[in-house]
Amino acid sequence: MARPDTTVNIDEKLSKISAHWEPKTILEANGLELKAVKVKGEFVWHNHPEGDELFIVVSGDLVIELKDRDSVRLGSGDMFVVPRGLDHRPVAEEECRILIMDAAGVVNTGTAEGAAQTAREEWI
Repeated sequence: MARPDTTVNIDEKLSKISAHWEPKTILEANGLELKAVKVKGEFVWHNHPEGDELFIVVSGDLVIELKDRDSVRLGSGDMFVVPRGLDHRPVAEEECRILIMDAAGVVNTGTAEGAAQTAREEWI
């Protein structure tokens, strides 16, 4: 069963987040988690060998730097999938509100586990 089994309002969930780079799970379905997060500045280079990672920009501008590929620029309403195993680093000059979808239990810093920006799993 998907969790939660009630309506989820993205703006309401994002309003509960104060710190940058600390994703909070807002729903789960079919083994995938949708996480809300506010970002600003540079994240750590990492990859996710266990699966693809979907980025959805709710508001603001996000650049996803990719190893050995051109960076991807996303604005409000844009989505991008980082393929499994590809090194990447999200960067936002100003605060950006995003949703991230990946497999349940995936650590936000992927292969850079233990990095200062590693968030603990938390539902809001």
